[in-house]
Amino acid sequence: FFANVNFQGVGEVGWGEEAAAQLEQDVRNGAAGLKIFKNLGLSARDTDGNRISVDDSRLDPIWAKAGELGIPVLIHSADPAEFWQPYDRFNERWLELTLRPQRIQPPGRSAPFEQIIGEQHNLFRSHPNTNFIAAHLGWLGHDLQRLGALLDEMPNVNVGLGAVIYELGRQPRFAREWLIEYQDRVLMGKDSYNQEEFHTYFRVFETADDYFDYYRRYHAFWQMYGLDLPDEVLRKIYYENALDLVPEIDRSLFP
Repeated sequence: FFANVNFQGVGEVGWGEEAAAQLEQDVRNGAAGLKIFKNLGLSARDTDGNRISVDDSRLDPIWAKAGELGIPVLIHSADPAEFWQPYDRFNERWLELTLRPQRIQPPGRSAPFEQIIGEQHNLFRSHPNTNFIAAHLGWLGHDLQRLGALLDEMPNVNVGLGAVIYELGRQPRFAREWLIEYQDRVLMGKDSYNQEEFHTYFRVFETADDYFDYYRRYHAFWQMYGLDLPDEVLRKIYYENALDLVPEIDRSLFP
């Protein structure tokens, strides 16, 4: 459904143009968008062994081609900010990092969180004619005011909701106001397809319920609260915005 990019070879003459040509072929073969994984900015290296930044100009032909083809770029950059914060009892993800210590980002292991996220924002600014979807609310679900300012600045940017419902369900009043304000820029997302987990998403978005469990305790040890979003906002988040951004989706499958 979405094409990918293999960053091996960045640094070779003509790599960017070849990657753009491959994307064009992928679209001819049926791809409806481009998905960029978090290795860009974290682990991807060029032919000299240097980290490839998210806003590396050698990748510009890819983003320009996506804009030319009218397909969106779904991009996951960095990881939750807590992975970079001190691994101690004050870290909200202490349990998760204890269970999965490979997610800890000690100083020097990777570029800092703010650097990677800043590179992503620079990418968005540099390609205003390309539509981007920042996965996981751009990892700014804990600071919706900052995220809103970015959306105000860059009309080509949208955000996905995968694996961040725990951020919204603990700030129900402001999150509700925020989602209503930016209802045209938010897309339903799910980091993994576990059918039993969707109930929590729907309960947060659709009900006014108070104080209920999140489905994965090591992500969020706090309780969730329903946002009771209006039906017209739910329709946009669930599918209408995706239909606008991804023209290849079969509209007949939706109301």
